[in-house]
Amino acid sequence: MIEAHGLTKHYGPKTAVDDLTFTVKPGVVTGFLGPNGAGKSTTMRMILGLDAPSAGTVRVNGKAYREHSAPLSEVGALLEARSVHTGRSAFNHLLALAQTAGIPKRRVTEVIELVGLGEVARKRAGGFSLGMGQRLGLASALLGDPHTLILDEPVNGLDPDGIRWIRNLLKSLAAEGRTVFVSSHLMSEMAQTAEHLIVVGRGRLIADTSVADFIAASSGNRVRVRTTDVSRLAQVLGSPDVALEPTGGDGLRVAGLTTDQIGMAAAGAGVTLLELTAEQTSLEEAFMDLTKDSVEYHGSATAAPSPTASPLETTGADR
Repeated sequence: MIEAHGLTKHYGPKTAVDDLTFTVKPGVVTGFLGPNGAGKSTTMRMILGLDAPSAGTVRVNGKAYREHSAPLSEVGALLEARSVHTGRSAFNHLLALAQTAGIPKRRVTEVIELVGLGEVARKRAGGFSLGMGQRLGLASALLGDPHTLILDEPVNGLDPDGIRWIRNLLKSLAAEGRTVFVSSHLMSEMAQTAEHLIVVGRGRLIADTSVADFIAASSGNRVRVRTTDVSRLAQVLGSPDVALEPTGGDGLRVAGLTTDQIGMAAAGAGVTLLELTAEQTSLEEAFMDLTKDSVEYHGSATAAPSPTASPLETTGADR
């Protein structure tokens, strides 16, 4: 379990994390979401004792990270997968970590096989691809068979098969009763992996809720309806608490009523329904809607060419 209370971090005049309080419970995968500059990496570093908080406390399994006598057995972390000695092989990198922490050599072989690096275990880590580096970083995090995992962008650089593998791995680790805390910008992957979300923006807590409730709150109870008589159905459903939006032809979008309520009202009025579908936003849409006022860095969707650039120069730049 991870428990943060009033966690705050200042870098000079800038507040990176602002009075953050949350609990990451065991048994579920918890996603840690937020725009760039939201304070996610700083929060993770404070959990691991790499940065000291300006105020507040954070404990892992009841203690500050530095107070654990066998930290690798308590917390496994992947913050920067490329933080390895590039001249060492994957096996020797993990062996050095194991020997430092008193972990048996056989565990090195176990985690190498677990993350799929068996064929390249004796090759220099400096020659690894991004995806292979991620697998090595995950092997380091799993080396001590920890109760708690803290992972920052763990699927970065992995192919679709690797992404599915790590998704299933994280779910299985959580099912064993471990605490799994994962930061990612891949909303589609978080929607399939996480059960709970902690969302931050500009260093502050925005949401601490289940994935299902997070999406439902953003969906706004909208229903897509197709009917043989749009005007009649609109009369039947119309009220101050219901929003009706014609979608063209035989379609109507309804907000403020459930599918059951619409179906019963239509049946009572003798209106035939051709379609009755509850609309639900994606996790990405819900996230974008909730954090739109917390985005620190905005970019333009298109870039105008330089007024001094020739057509040939502009085409070359596009390539």
